Amino acid sequence: MSKDLLTIGNSSISSRLFLGTGKIPLPKMKQVIEAAGTQVVTVALRRVDFDQREENILDFIPDGTIIMPNTSGARTAAEAIRLAHIARAGGCGDWVKIEVISDQKYLLPDNYETLKATEKLVKDGFTVLPYMSPDLMVAKSLEAVGAAAVMPLGAPIGTNRGLKLKELINIIIEECYVPVIVDAGIGRPSHAAEAMEMGASAVLLNTAIATADDAVAMARAFRLAVESGRIAYLAGMGGETSYARASSPLTGFLD
Repeated sequence: MSKDLLTIGNSSISSRLFLGTGKIPLPKMKQVIEAAGTQVVTVALRRVDFDQREENILDFIPDGTIIMPNTSGARTAAEAIRLAHIARAGGCGDWVKIEVISDQKYLLPDNYETLKATEKLVKDGFTVLPYMSPDLMVAKSLEAVGAAAVMPLGAPIGTNRGLKLKELINIIIEECYVPVIVDAGIGRPSHAAEAMEMGASAVLLNTAIATADDAVAMARAFRLAVESGRIAYLAGMGGETSYARASSPLTGFLD
């Protein structure tokens, strides 16, 4: 497993657990990140104050962590593009998670605006990871315009309901060449393990850890779940059958 690296853009990382920071209290931030073993964290640009160093979220993220600003709050491609450029100008690097959400009830991504923003930002030199509703044709279009990965949701964001869109995600995993990172809706370590067993390249979550009674312990649990799910996928799991099969031979041992 030490050589099982995930390549995103020009970077190769060993952790396949990406962590959102939106709901994690700052005093626990570093402990949670370290317990999760993550190498990539997302931050909402509106939570970063480049001028005020006191209680700045960036001070609570361990050195060496890839900071991936997200465009949370953007309702159009133009707004997402603007936020991405502000983040890069502020020193957050070239990675960006594109979120374009105009639906304020279910918080579902606007795939059309997401595709427009992705195409422009790729041309501007960003490593773009778009958050999307799972649709194969959209995923292939994002791949075609240069997305470094695609990030289909498992269930509406913040719901902790798991992989409600499993079949659609599985199709994307099978048909796309870029990494597929399951983002949103994962609420239990078993959900994360299930995503990895399907062949997802990574998972991204926030609420499940941030709302746990012990966020640090839950971060550790998710780390182990992601690792075990990845190992199971690489090992090649046995197929399912509709009838029983004996685990020990029933013939030949009385001769």
